[in-house]
Amino acid sequence: MKSLAVRYGIFLISFFLVLIIFLSTVGIKTNKLNNQIQNQIKKINKDFKIELQDISIILDPIKFKLNLKTIGTNLEYINSKIKLEKIETNVSLKSILSNKFSLKKLVISTKPIKIKNLISLLRILDNDPKLLIAQQFIKSGYLIADINIEFNEEGKIKDNFNISGYIKKGNVNVLRKINLSEMDFDFNFDKDELVVNDCSFLLNNKNFLIRQLKAQYLNNKFVVNGKVNNKRLILSENDLKKIIDTQSFNFKLDNVELSSENQFSFDVDKKLNFNNVIIKSNINLDNLVLLNKFPLKSFFPQFENKIIFNNHKINLEYKKDFLLVEGDGDFLIKENDKIEYKILKQKEIIDFSSQLKISNNKIKFDFLNYQNKDNSNIKINIKGTKDTKKNFLFNEISLTEKNNNIEIKNLLLNNTNKIQKIDKINLDYIDKENLKNKVLIIKKKKNYILKGETFNGNKLIKNLLKSSNKNENLFSENFKIDINIKKVNLDKDNILKNLKGFLILKDNEVSEANLDSSFLNQKKIKLTIKTVNGEKITTFFSGEAKPFIDRYKFIKGFDEGSLDFNSISKGNNTNSIIKVYDFKLKELPALTKVLTLASLQGIADVLSGEGIRFNEFEMNFSRKNQLMSINEVYAIGPAISVLMEGYVESDKLVSLRGTLIPATTLNKVIGSIPFLGNILVGKTTGEGVFGVSFKIKGPPYKLETSVNPIKTLTPRFITRTLEKIKKN
Repeated sequence: MKSLAVRYGIFLISFFLVLIIFLSTVGIKTNKLNNQIQNQIKKINKDFKIELQDISIILDPIKFKLNLKTIGTNLEYINSKIKLEKIETNVSLKSILSNKFSLKKLVISTKPIKIKNLISLLRILDNDPKLLIAQQFIKSGYLIADINIEFNEEGKIKDNFNISGYIKKGNVNVLRKINLSEMDFDFNFDKDELVVNDCSFLLNNKNFLIRQLKAQYLNNKFVVNGKVNNKRLILSENDLKKIIDTQSFNFKLDNVELSSENQFSFDVDKKLNFNNVIIKSNINLDNLVLLNKFPLKSFFPQFENKIIFNNHKINLEYKKDFLLVEGDGDFLIKENDKIEYKILKQKEIIDFSSQLKISNNKIKFDFLNYQNKDNSNIKINIKGTKDTKKNFLFNEISLTEKNNNIEIKNLLLNNTNKIQKIDKINLDYIDKENLKNKVLIIKKKKNYILKGETFNGNKLIKNLLKSSNKNENLFSENFKIDINIKKVNLDKDNILKNLKGFLILKDNEVSEANLDSSFLNQKKIKLTIKTVNGEKITTFFSGEAKPFIDRYKFIKGFDEGSLDFNSISKGNNTNSIIKVYDFKLKELPALTKVLTLASLQGIADVLSGEGIRFNEFEMNFSRKNQLMSINEVYAIGPAISVLMEGYVESDKLVSLRGTLIPATTLNKVIGSIPFLGNILVGKTTGEGVFGVSFKIKGPPYKLETSVNPIKTLTPRFITRTLEKIKKN
């Protein structure tokens, strides 16, 4: 009996051991607990409806719990259905034995489901602000998730839930012009934090990668920070328009290629407003094409409306009222050169600086008559500020090339880009005519002083003498400039010494002037300008005519002589008189052709040889806009006399007509000019010719000339000749 009891005990123990092992490993399937689990889930929300399959039960003998698992379950809420891969939970044996069935933990693994459906479900569990924001931005996509939920003693969900999983083909609209699509990433989400790892996505159809993103709900706001990288990003003009408003600028960006490493953070409040945006970026700019509408060709003669930036290293930092951009790299106009730059924006104030290192491209400044030499090394430094009134203050603009130095200090441009002031201009350079310039301009109260050793005044004199009414509006203020320069080159052969006087600029025009100087041969030169009641009177005298007559393209071949110039201008109208005395004329193609066609070959030969001397030349002309009307040109000399009129339309058209009379004819008619003999007229061809009328017409580069013999002098010709003879 005792032995039977022992065997029975051993059997029972063995049976229970086998049962425990079976229940701990294989378990059993049943639907007996379905109702209890369904009821427990309904406690979460009464509208939840769950379709449970048989439940697998595995015993945990150590923790005295039953682990429950069901596969292929569907969870329904109102009209939404979520397909679940499995549901796992555990129940204490004590609660079952005490008939107090309760779930402590619930693990739900989903099949691929729509993200928006899951967010709707999660908001039922916990209406967290993060979920509301996510619901607003997420438009589509699928996920597989593991949802871990714990319950308290009352069967309510604890706030320590956790969701982890994988997102596939997510589509998010953050801003109107920014579209995030094809998002793939791992995530982990709980009450306090959302963590995203290795998120690949398309931003406006361009590939990006976020290594890590964290989002937390702190102090009633959603705090986000992360890192985003892109290996090689190519942006077209259309792509850039979605990010940068280039319409506000005078340029277009095209064909941008870059890679970058970026850190970012921002806050999102309950009203979905983005605040406290911080961005830090390290950018490798491989290529950027700038299609520029600025007139850069006046500075870069090889410029063809395109600048290419490549191999740039750029550091960018952005936060509210603060932007810092620092970088360096190559810029290409025709060849590659170097550039460094820094832009710092704090609120409405912008500080900027840049340095250009130019050794391969051409650079010029026409207003300074400067152009760099081949294979020279140039450094250009620019440093300045843009203030709250949109004024630009250039603290420094400098150019250094070997012994050439150009320096501008404190150049102030107002919000209409007019010069308001310049504190200092220091010029010490060799210009493109290989002439030395060494002058200093300094500001003295509201006016300026120009002084120096030597200056090439070719450009300055040309501008003073041209009768153009175009106003370039460079200056916002009126001012006086006192001038004292020891040596001024009009050109390589004509030099002035001790140029002294002043200029007064009013409304961007010289309204008054008084300048005196002399040539090296002691011949005087003087310029005066006075403006009275809107009428500007200009007088100019030069003991040497050639440096100034040569500037008129249609009058060539002057030598020797002195010059008187008088002009009266009002509004767009200018009336002027040029007089040149005792000069020689040669190498004038139009006159040579007239003489040849008139069979005055002897005079033509002299003209093309040693030249023809004139006693006096006078041109009376007026100008309105681009049209110069020549009322009268009269020249008298020992060989010939000419009376002419017509017009010149800028550089487009020349139209002249006139009369040419040999000196032999004038001698016969008037009797006051010495007879020059057959040497001028010729012994055979041209004898007996009284004179010719002629016409010269066409573009300056292709003039056509025609002549007709005349037998009678016009009264006007005789009158003008007698006036000149009497005067002399």
